[in-house]
Amino acid sequence: MDIPSFVTSILTSLTVFVVLVLVFTWLSRRPGNATVYYPSLLLRGLDPWEGRGRGTRSPVGWIRQAFTASEPDVVAAGGVDAAVYLVFLSSMFAILAFAGIVLLPVLLPIAGTDNALEDSTGRMPSNVTHFEILSLANIEDRSMRLWAFISAVYWVSFVTYFILWRSYKHVSNLRAAARSTSEVKPQEFAMLVRDVPIPPPNQTIKDSVDSYFRALHPDTFYKAMVVTDITKVDKIFQEIEGHKHKIAHAEAVYAESKTANRPEGTGPTHKTGFRGLIGKKVDTIEYCNEQIKELLPKLEDERKSALSEKQQLAAFVFFNSRAAAASASQTLHAQMFDEWTVTEAPEPREVIWANLPRKIYDRHTRQTVVYLIVFVTVAFYMIPITAISAVTTLEKLREKLPFLKVVVDQPFVKTVLQAYLPQIALIVFLAVLPTLLVFLSKSEGIPSQSHVVRAASGKYFYFIVFNVFIGYAIGSSLFSALEKVIKNPTGIFMTLATRLPGTATFFFMFVALRCFVGYGLELSRLVPLIIFHLKRKYICKTEDEVRAAWVPGNLRYNTRVPNDMLIVTIVLCYSVITPLILPFGVAYFALGWLIAKNQVLRVYVPSYESNGRMWPHMHTRIIAALMIYQATMIGIISLKKFYYSTILTPLLVISLIFARTCHARFYPAFAKTPLEVASQQLKETPNMSAIYTAYIPPCLKPEKLEDVQVFEDTQSRTTSRAPSF
Repeated sequence: MDIPSFVTSILTSLTVFVVLVLVFTWLSRRPGNATVYYPSLLLRGLDPWEGRGRGTRSPVGWIRQAFTASEPDVVAAGGVDAAVYLVFLSSMFAILAFAGIVLLPVLLPIAGTDNALEDSTGRMPSNVTHFEILSLANIEDRSMRLWAFISAVYWVSFVTYFILWRSYKHVSNLRAAARSTSEVKPQEFAMLVRDVPIPPPNQTIKDSVDSYFRALHPDTFYKAMVVTDITKVDKIFQEIEGHKHKIAHAEAVYAESKTANRPEGTGPTHKTGFRGLIGKKVDTIEYCNEQIKELLPKLEDERKSALSEKQQLAAFVFFNSRAAAASASQTLHAQMFDEWTVTEAPEPREVIWANLPRKIYDRHTRQTVVYLIVFVTVAFYMIPITAISAVTTLEKLREKLPFLKVVVDQPFVKTVLQAYLPQIALIVFLAVLPTLLVFLSKSEGIPSQSHVVRAASGKYFYFIVFNVFIGYAIGSSLFSALEKVIKNPTGIFMTLATRLPGTATFFFMFVALRCFVGYGLELSRLVPLIIFHLKRKYICKTEDEVRAAWVPGNLRYNTRVPNDMLIVTIVLCYSVITPLILPFGVAYFALGWLIAKNQVLRVYVPSYESNGRMWPHMHTRIIAALMIYQATMIGIISLKKFYYSTILTPLLVISLIFARTCHARFYPAFAKTPLEVASQQLKETPNMSAIYTAYIPPCLKPEKLEDVQVFEDTQSRTTSRAPSF
């Protein structure tokens, strides 16, 4: 891509971003859109318009509010997880900014004044771009100028070490402060027990768990709740809830049908078959009421059956202090590793009930199978990704689809397609993957949603780095120089060394597209706005339906973090090869931090809280990206026939030592809760009954708190001592 086309594409992206910001400013002022742009404030009982003067209603007013909001404000709105995500964005901004301060003024003149790309006549070939001239590709072999690039690799690496160490320490303190707060949180008084041994014939699972932990923790043990198979009871419960929602919807429709001419109105009807499209036509209100009457006795019977006859070999054990719970969850209780395995309890709202009873061998087997599936997925996704890199070019489209020549030959259309076509095709292609990875992670037997998100995030990171970054870079290099590679297979590495700077243009535009267009759409929330108003106008008839239409959900870390990590990998790897990419990386993380902070304060509502448990995984991925960058630079400078390139080799060892040191220093406090943190005083005496009730599944939960004892007594009366295998 030539400079005019590149500048045009950047200006187009920037223009789109500015337009989307102005659209956001205009739309967010309208009271009818408050549920789309301020749902977090509304759910916390705050007035979105309170204290908003002229300054905050300007196009940049939201920027000032985001900058002035403190970290405690972020924690109060989005939880510690959101605050940790912002720390990640600010850390990457700092790393790339400090790198750019040195690399841009030093490396660009050194590369631009060399002549490795000139032909025998001393002129630059027409196919050499300005980006290649200002890159490592323009440095002569064995040139002493390569010392500057080696020094730059060391500078970027040590800046990364310094920033990551400070960030890890800050996040560790942030997590400790959250875990030592004086507020009562149910998960801090509970412990998850899995792999419960089958009890003797004269004892129930509930009695077995109670007697075991009462004997080991006589002074601090409170109660145990045995996990039950709630598949059937939850299905009936959801059917009843669905009928209740249908009744509320039908009553609202019926009320709207009453007019002055027809005061009796028209009763809503529907068909009883698939999706209401086929089957017998019935009165909706009468039919749903009849169904509820039929299902309520079944629900009661199934509840009793689930509590007494479908107990599983897993339980939540509760203690009367959080220090006791923290201590017990870190203790090896049984001599055999496959019995009485204990971990800290997840939050009640993020428990995956179906996974709790899975035995340790089942979990390990499932994990191995899932990793194998992920490996195969990563390996074979390379084929379509490589095809995209080869086919989604303007020349290929004109060749394969000649009828498009009239359109694509237009100058403006040609410029836009050259800039965006491959990137858009790649982004759309990747959109189908996260759902699969979440499903696979759940299949491992993981007990909590936050753990599933971390597992899916790790899988997605390695997928996109291997397939998008490495796959596209190699694919574009191989396809652009295929003839040379066939004639001289051993020259493939030299081809990559000389052509990788050329592929930087694609990644320039990829980062710019994600930065300006992606963040512009994130801020403007046009898609959620359109969907909400369509639902409210044509579908929603009750307040609950309207509320369900605008509740935004959480930050979706399982896709957001890996995509950010891809940008980290790209910018780090090209930071020394083509330093011009650094301003794009800085802009990406600066805008990302600003917009994410605004969305955390105003929009997104956390669905769980893991107190920053994602950070060690973020840290590991950043180190992985750094080592990919270091290995890449060792190879490329070696291909420049510079004998001192081996000086970079110790960086890989230093990175491993740094990662190991951080893991040893900080990670234990993330894996387990330190007793000095858990022993902090509470502001009130914990209500143990409320803590116990928090872990009862909704389909089994008693309507009144005083009925909890009935729930517990039912678990102690069982006709089936243990599940059969």
